[in-house]
Amino acid sequence: MSLFKAYFLVILILLVDQFSKIYVKTNFILGEEVHVFNWFQIHFIENEGMAWGTKIPGEYGKLILTVFRLFAVTGIGYWLWDAVERKKSSNYLVVAIALILAGAFGNIIDSVFYGVIFDDSHQQVATLFADKPYGTWLNGQVVDMFYFPFWHGVLPSWMPIWGGKEFTFFNAIFNIADMAISTGVGILIVFNKKAFHKNN
Repeated sequence: MSLFKAYFLVILILLVDQFSKIYVKTNFILGEEVHVFNWFQIHFIENEGMAWGTKIPGEYGKLILTVFRLFAVTGIGYWLWDAVERKKSSNYLVVAIALILAGAFGNIIDSVFYGVIFDDSHQQVATLFADKPYGTWLNGQVVDMFYFPFWHGVLPSWMPIWGGKEFTFFNAIFNIADMAISTGVGILIVFNKKAFHKNN
């Protein structure tokens, strides 16, 4: 795959990711949900940008995370260029890196810019390019919205640890960027040998 095609894939994913986030941000109140099917909901939440809503503690935790991710994206970007231009890597690897880069970049856009271009989503629909934004540079919240609760119920009492407790599968809420990262990592795991096979 050429570098042009890889960058085109990255840009395409970024556009879809940002369009979906901006649409939800400017049409939903935080916590609002729409039931598309019993097993699929649009459920608007925001988080610090780490997996499963994890936070780095402390006053500068969010800033540290954003700066780290900026360095990580730079490294992934170089990895993509190197895989295409120097190592002539397989399409599996190039696509996987492009997906990971697009996903990481998509969530970084939220972290870097959303705090200064949107106002608050609590009990109101946010305004794009608001006069009174909710945060500062590098301190924006990442927008998530896709929720697939395929099954919800009480687990059998005979099960160890979780027996008798309520359980939802699948309970993660995510966005297009997260999907891109997960797909890219999945390609590297499932097609490991093909991904790291060098094209001649």
